[in-house]
Amino acid sequence: MEPHALLDTYLHQLRLPTFVKNYSQFAADAARNEQDHVRFLLALAEQEISQRERNLLQKRIKAARFPMLKELADFDFSAVPLLNKAQVLDYARGDYIRKRESIIFIGNPGLGKTHLATGLALSACRQGRRVRFWTAAGLVNELLQAQDEHRLHRFIAAALKMDLILLDELGFIPFSPSGAQVLFTFCSELYERLALILTTNLKFADWIQVFGDERLTAALLDRLTHHAHIIELVGVSFRFRQRMKDQ
Repeated sequence: MEPHALLDTYLHQLRLPTFVKNYSQFAADAARNEQDHVRFLLALAEQEISQRERNLLQKRIKAARFPMLKELADFDFSAVPLLNKAQVLDYARGDYIRKRESIIFIGNPGLGKTHLATGLALSACRQGRRVRFWTAAGLVNELLQAQDEHRLHRFIAAALKMDLILLDELGFIPFSPSGAQVLFTFCSELYERLALILTTNLKFADWIQVFGDERLTAALLDRLTHHAHIIELVGVSFRFRQRMKDQ
């Protein structure tokens, strides 16, 4: 077999696809620039590592199941002047994940809670963290289905393998008693075992509207707020301001 073809075969067997793609060009560049073999191999290895890191990041983002990708860099902090930008950007460093703490965004619809939460979760993905996104209603539906199929324990065990869970839109839809109970069970299992980001349009005093049971609501709030950073967003809906601008 011709040397180049044989090298391609060996590199594929070694699972070095970026080497296969780039070694001819890198070899030509090395010869032209009179680089030694070590520098040539180093450049190839760096390219392989960089590509693998990009691939792993894309896998983590896909596994998180974000409905939309929202970056913190694209958030208009000037539209929510009472929001502490420096504090939010500090959260992006991920210390709260290491400490297994929670971040709770509270505010009316249209203020960017989901944007901020997703931006922080994407930052976590870039740090190599395992992340999972759910809407509150979607999670409850999955929990109830898992319970009906006698696999609730396995569902929760899989969730506990995450480093961060993002629970979006708590408060838009009230839960049935069984739905409230499985969500309470889920959140109780997460408590102090991984980090959580939660967005809600309801003040804590109004959560009973969603869960129905006063004692269950109080117990859930006790767990969720124990190690929580609570951020309240105040302002005019982004979507409302955009409609006014378009008129």
